[in-house]
Amino acid sequence: MINLESNTKLSKKELGERLKKFFGKGGLGLEVCEDTPQCLSFEGGGGYVTANIHAEEGKTRVTLVSQEWEHQVKEFAAGLP
Repeated sequence: MINLESNTKLSKKELGERLKKFFGKGGLGLEVCEDTPQCLSFEGGGGYVTANIHAEEGKTRVTLVSQEWEHQVKEFAAGLP
């Protein structure tokens, strides 16, 4: 299990789109279980990824919690601008 926090210059909307593309259809193929402006949750492959998104001054903070997808979560966070 991993609990990782990262900051990005992407907007909440851009970050949400990037999360869906990476973890959802066209990416890892996980199923979207929750889709709100503050939280995206994916399930599949015996695990899950949950992203909590918070807008702050000039940046967006994302907290990623995952089981069975730890490597992919680190890869996603490392690729954020």
